[in-house]
Amino acid sequence: MSSSGNPLTRQHLDILPSYQPGRRPQQVANELGIPQALKLSANELPFGPLPGVAEAVADAAAQLHRYPDMFSIGLREALAQRHKVSPTQIVTGCGSVALCEHLALVTAAPGSEIVFGWRSFEAYPIIVSGLDAIPIRVPNTTDHRLDIEGIVAAVTPRTALIFLCTPNNPTGTAVCDDELRHLLASVPENVLVVIDEAYREFVTDEAVPDGLTLLADHPNLVVLRTFSKAWGLAGVRLGYLVGTAAVADAVGKVLTPFSTSALAQAAGLAALQQHVESARRVGIIVRERERVLPQLRKYVPELPDSQANFCWLPVGGRTRDLAAAFEAQGVIVRSFGAASPDVAPYAGIRISIGSPAENTVLLGAAAVVFGD
Repeated sequence: MSSSGNPLTRQHLDILPSYQPGRRPQQVANELGIPQALKLSANELPFGPLPGVAEAVADAAAQLHRYPDMFSIGLREALAQRHKVSPTQIVTGCGSVALCEHLALVTAAPGSEIVFGWRSFEAYPIIVSGLDAIPIRVPNTTDHRLDIEGIVAAVTPRTALIFLCTPNNPTGTAVCDDELRHLLASVPENVLVVIDEAYREFVTDEAVPDGLTLLADHPNLVVLRTFSKAWGLAGVRLGYLVGTAAVADAVGKVLTPFSTSALAQAAGLAALQQHVESARRVGIIVRERERVLPQLRKYVPELPDSQANFCWLPVGGRTRDLAAAFEAQGVIVRSFGAASPDVAPYAGIRISIGSPAENTVLLGAAAVVFGD
């Protein structure tokens, strides 16, 4: 029986943390008595849908009484053409996080080990523990990067899968080409390596590889991408994986039927047609990142370089108080580890890079929070 007294659920779920989204702007605004609060907690693009996306979704909505194409054929073909792979290598899903869960499901039996850096995407330990697998957290380096040597050393005969988030959420740091090649050369071929590239479009460092370029040489490699970030489609929940046809076929067997909605498929196809505009918007965020990070580093010198659309403030035991201070200024940020026993060295604040005007507000709030 569960220690909570519920005999219907597994006991170990009592200690499993729930995924915590950022607070709602209207809630914070109401508490502060201000017209609106600035949400910089979810790594969303601030520019609205790409041209043509809302119209495509509206057109698709006229067929809401019909099930969507279960296999997302049109979208998979468009993605295959974009990435120069076969459609049989692609699976779409309800966000890339759902595909993380499906990949764990097809690789890990109860008692298997799944390795990932920490701190990293907070859904990983939730997914692993929910499957009765064993999460193996490898501490990040002191400069907030994934410890590739540590991840390689953590692999055992019981390891089924490695999650590698690059750029890493929430630290923003990215794995370099030589590091990734070293990991792939060192890991047994029966261990699936999942490169989670949700923020790939924001990468400007030429030393950071595109995981898709390594697929042909590594059949145990899968790359995850999402439409939620650079493509501005967080609200429709759309992601995809690219791997071997065999892995894609296995994932397809456990995929929730019709989980990529008709609206998501229509939105994804329309967004892909606007790749030039998407790149322009990403460019704005990258330039703003270069403006914001040096200013915040004046207050938190340990702030690492970021290759994503957010930055990481490793403020340790000050996390809860500083996050509350930002909210008091009407700026919602995302705190990690503030109320857990892993405060040092994993706690900190993640702040999304917004529009130029939003970032100016952020920097003004930071000056107040840090007493500049």
